[in-house]
Amino acid sequence: MLLYVASTIFVLYLSMGEPESTVWKGLFWMMQLFICVNAVAKSFLQEGKGRLLYFYTIAGPRDFILSKLLFNALLMIVMALVSLGLFVLMLGNPMPNPLSFVAISCLGGMSLSLVFTFLAAIAARAQQNAALMAILGFPLIIPQLLLLSKISNIAFEDVLQGGWRR
Repeated sequence: MLLYVASTIFVLYLSMGEPESTVWKGLFWMMQLFICVNAVAKSFLQEGKGRLLYFYTIAGPRDFILSKLLFNALLMIVMALVSLGLFVLMLGNPMPNPLSFVAISCLGGMSLSLVFTFLAAIAARAQQNAALMAILGFPLIIPQLLLLSKISNIAFEDVLQGGWRR
């Protein structure tokens, strides 16, 4: 997974250099989407019926789902921080408020992981992995990505906004 993140960001660096802040922000959130699909969405789809039966015998369904949600949220927080570090290293730092964007990217990565964990559970149960995830995921993720992009404007603006850090 780390190789995927690093190689994709390196290809972006070779093709774009240092993009302007709006392009940088859009590339970052699209990258988070693809990282989440590759890392988190496979959590249920890679489990066979025998392994799921084993997990359900040692833990209840609620505990199993909560553990998957927690693991995937932590995984996406780590992936968001790694990709943010590589973005800043290779594509420059256009943010006047980088700490705000670190917090926003961690929360955004966690929210993406929660959505895709539930989608992966539904798709694995229906045994229509890729098709069902695409059909269910598109209307759920587009508004979330637009919201994350608008929220991340806080870190890219030079003007101090009242009420944000009180």
